[in-house]
Amino acid sequence: MKSLSRLFKTSLAAGVALLAASTAEAGTMKLGMTTWVGYGPLFLARDLGYFKEKGLEVDLQIVEDHALAMAAEASGELDGDAGTIDETLQYRTKEFCFKTVYALDDSHGGDGMLTPTSVNSIKELKGMEIGLNEGSVSQFWFNILLKREGMTEADVKVTNMTADDAAAAFMADRIPVAVTWEPHLTLAKKANKGKVLIDSSKTPGVIVDVLSLRCDYIEKHPEDVKALVEGLYKANEYIKTNKEEAYAIMAKGVGGWLSDPKDFADSAAGVNFYGKDENARFFKGGADSEAGTLIKLGNEIWGSFGKVKMDAKFEDVVDAQFLDIK
Repeated sequence: MKSLSRLFKTSLAAGVALLAASTAEAGTMKLGMTTWVGYGPLFLARDLGYFKEKGLEVDLQIVEDHALAMAAEASGELDGDAGTIDETLQYRTKEFCFKTVYALDDSHGGDGMLTPTSVNSIKELKGMEIGLNEGSVSQFWFNILLKREGMTEADVKVTNMTADDAAAAFMADRIPVAVTWEPHLTLAKKANKGKVLIDSSKTPGVIVDVLSLRCDYIEKHPEDVKALVEGLYKANEYIKTNKEEAYAIMAKGVGGWLSDPKDFADSAAGVNFYGKDENARFFKGGADSEAGTLIKLGNEIWGSFGKVKMDAKFEDVVDAQFLDIK
């Protein structure tokens, strides 16, 4: 596997080429993200005009490779991106400054581990081959599960592959265990293939998606960041009172494998969307908050793999000034 620094340099060039042709109009916030149900509220706020009514235009771009999105952000082609809070630690350096301004969702069953039906515990994975995406939240989550059992990756055999490829390999009997996410967990259940040994509903608040912006953008456009947060607050309130309509709008916006409102609704059952109250809870307490705890854990786990470039503290990766935290 390429080192993170080499991958990042390669991704930087590719990211610039990928996004250079899609220059948004002046005054537009440009955000990148993968196809994930938890990012639906961004599209909902955009399409219901919640950002625009605050004077903000938001250009949402699907970039399936998170490394490419981070490369584009580093080059200035994007103003920010969505990803898990732990994964962002791998890209933060003294030279590349970005900070989380909003928590979007946490996975509550949307991520999981597929195993043979005979496996009944994490300890029983010892010596088995595990398909997972190294450097992604799948590896982070898997290592948390191992840590709770007093195990490390040295106790298993990890094969690096994407979450999609891991699921496909599991279904084809090419690997015995896959760490993946929806819709693959549901597809395996429907095919009566193995079982979901554990999913993220058993680890609440561990896989949390956040929205991060470049530090220079935050400094130059504080009113836009405020408008972004307020628009997302409003979108999450809309979901609570107009779920069916909200899912239809978000499905159309996110697209891809989530373009059908039914598929979107099924996947949404595996996440908790974060609105005003959830953000206050997640970030309240600074370094001692839920976010702070995840940052410490992320530094510990990714640091053990040599994937962090600086010992980033809470204040290095979070700017909570725009959130209503009391």
